[in-house]
Amino acid sequence: MNLELEIRTPELSMSEHVHEQACGDSCGSCSPQSKSESSSYLADYWAPIVSGLLLFGGLSIDYLLQAGWFSGPVKLVWYLVAYMPVGLPVLQQGLKNALSGSLFTEFFLMGIATIGAFFIGEYAEGVAVMLFYSVGELFQERAVQKARANIRSLLDVRPETAHLIGEGQVTTVHPRSISVGEQIRVRPGERVPLDGELISEGGGFDTSALTGESKPRQFSKGDTVLSGMMNQNQVVELEVTKSYENSSISRILKLVEDASSRKAKTELFIRRFAKIYTPAVVGLAALLVALPALFVTPYVFEDWLYRGLVFLVISCPCALMISIPLGYFGGIGASSKNGILVKGSNFLDALRSVQTVVFDKTGTLTEGRYSVRDIEIQHNNQNRMISLLNAVETASTHPVAKAIVEHIGKETNFQPNVTDQQEVPGFGVKAIADGLPVVVGSEKLMRQEKIDLNGHAKNGRSDRSVVYLAVDGKHAGTITLSDRLKADAADAIKQLKKLGVERTIMLSGDRKSIADQVGNEIGIDEVYGDLLPDEKANKLDEIKQKYPGVTAYAGDGINDAPVLALSDVGIAMGAMGSDVAIETADVVIQTDQPSKIASAVRISNATRNIVWQNIGLALGIKILVLALGALGMATLWEAVFADVGVALLAVLNAIRIQRMDFGS
Repeated sequence: MNLELEIRTPELSMSEHVHEQACGDSCGSCSPQSKSESSSYLADYWAPIVSGLLLFGGLSIDYLLQAGWFSGPVKLVWYLVAYMPVGLPVLQQGLKNALSGSLFTEFFLMGIATIGAFFIGEYAEGVAVMLFYSVGELFQERAVQKARANIRSLLDVRPETAHLIGEGQVTTVHPRSISVGEQIRVRPGERVPLDGELISEGGGFDTSALTGESKPRQFSKGDTVLSGMMNQNQVVELEVTKSYENSSISRILKLVEDASSRKAKTELFIRRFAKIYTPAVVGLAALLVALPALFVTPYVFEDWLYRGLVFLVISCPCALMISIPLGYFGGIGASSKNGILVKGSNFLDALRSVQTVVFDKTGTLTEGRYSVRDIEIQHNNQNRMISLLNAVETASTHPVAKAIVEHIGKETNFQPNVTDQQEVPGFGVKAIADGLPVVVGSEKLMRQEKIDLNGHAKNGRSDRSVVYLAVDGKHAGTITLSDRLKADAADAIKQLKKLGVERTIMLSGDRKSIADQVGNEIGIDEVYGDLLPDEKANKLDEIKQKYPGVTAYAGDGINDAPVLALSDVGIAMGAMGSDVAIETADVVIQTDQPSKIASAVRISNATRNIVWQNIGLALGIKILVLALGALGMATLWEAVFADVGVALLAVLNAIRIQRMDFGS
């Protein structure tokens, strides 16, 4: 039985698995107690409620009323009845584990300790130990459920219906039955069931389920809308681009489901530690009872047995076994809440040690799309020329044309009549606008059309893309474009350096001049350009050899997959990144914001701190009370606190991460 805090589907009750997850390897092959799926909150607590009422009733009769009849067999039967609701399930589980070969479990420890308490006449303490243990288990169960909430909520955003458009009608079907290329309709308030390209003119979508962003985003015709996003204000239609199994939300769920199988070194150490720890303390408890008979006079068996029972109760490793994996699980949940998918606690742990972050340029630090930097019009009627440029480029689907239209489309109301539109692949576009021949394109296209640029050619500006406008055979304008930096790119670099990252490096397939300009603008330490995909991998290998410590690589394209695999921590830009990059990466940034890498490092630091706080808290208090118990200075009441109380404190500490703010 492993110590995985697994993601399970909603139809599986958490209470069915709490013991499996709480005990870990220390419990061997312990089987979870079966509970009905439909059991109510009160039904879960009926046993401790009954036992608690009987326990406090017995204590009141014994110490407040001091009734003479409450002694001997009457007292024993009263406390046995109080013990049974909480004790029997634990004893049954302990016996079942013992028969299957796993003797040293928490059930065994609690069973021996409480039966021993009854044996020496400490009935109330025996009931109290089992009662508080059971209550602690229930609170731990609720805490685990709370820690799961951020990740399990992803299951609620995968729609089970889709409105398929076909043959003049709309039918409601399961998204699994829809093929790529078919069209679907999404109504206001509904979640998008499948990834698709927006056919409608535009729409607003709540992307928080995927990206953690609270602010709605506006999408235009042709944009990619991802499954799990919620349509906000109008009916929209999409052309499906990915099947149900490959949709964004299904892929996210698969990544998160796989995350719990990859353990951090701290978790693995605790699992190995528990295998030795539990049988060792059982042996020490036995020696604590037996050895004093050889050295202590007079030797009172009941006194030393009581000390041994205290020792057993304290030794239960619940606090470590539940709080440490819960701490990492909480970190993964906090990451998901912030639009960061971490594929395992080992990768979450590694992020805190990152000393070098290597970035791809296009699509990672830049948007991977052109934006207009400057328009120079060499004509007296500038508004007329801009209108002609806008009209010709509006009909083109090229990214450069889209950037030009986005830049100037809203600045002119004049709409020339365009005819004979002709795309010249790789060069530009030609058309007739209001009877005038208009050419928009590269210098090569201008030369082909025998248009004199009159000294305006910008061959030397290799850090820009330049497009020329010619009207009626004459040069009329020059448009300069470049890849647009992401809004938070420079801030991402600053944040990483504040968090202790020693160096940032950029690898790019673009020209060195372009890469250098981007690097200088956002504060990158080292920049390498003109790299092919295999050269990127070789360069990363050189960087890892040159600089010690953990190296992370952030990229988004298919060509980044080999480098992502080679890095210690591969980070993919998930919203627009390629499937290959996302599958290869260890961490996926759903928002495509490079600043989220800094957030991931903060979450990693917070998770690690909480885990080590829990280890120190659990071991420190246990060692202290173990020593006091061995000296006869601690009772079973202190033992209950050292076990159940510390476990609850550790759990509460672990779930703090769910409420933390990991912004800049």
